[in-house]
Formats: sequence, C-alpha cells, structure tokens
Amino acid sequence: MWRTVPLHATNTNGIFELVIGMTRNTSVVLYIVVMIAVVVGVDLLFFKNRFWERLIVNIGIVLVFAAFYLRFLKNL
Repeated sequence: MWRTVPLHATNTNGIFELVIGMTRNTSVVLYIVVMIAVVVGVDLLFFKNRFWERLIVNIGIVLVFAAFYLRFLKNL
C-alpha cells in the first residue's frame, strides 16, 4: 500500500497523489461527521418523542446530503 520514495528521487508524483488522497478522505470524513451532527441535532431539538416523523426527517436529511455530495463534491 505504501510506496517509499527516496529523498533524491526526481519523480515525486507518488507523494502528491498520497497527499491529495489523504485530503479527499479527510474531507469526506468531515462531511459525514457534519451530516451526523445535523441529524442528531434535529432529532434532539424537534423530534424527541416522535418515531415516524423523526425517521422520515432523518432519511430526508441524508438524501439532501447525498444529493449535495453527488452534485458538488464528487469530482473534487
């Protein structure tokens, strides 16, 4: 999985690909954490004792986040 590149190597494409891949993974993880925070926040603020309404709203929030990701963030 990890490739080692000597410090004196002239080809550093592997290093840049690794940095870009790590940045993309970090942004996806951050995006998922924000989505979870929104779902939990809405649950606790508005739908504490209503199961079906809470389920429908949670599905809606996840669908909105998925649509936003597919439309704007997929190609980053």
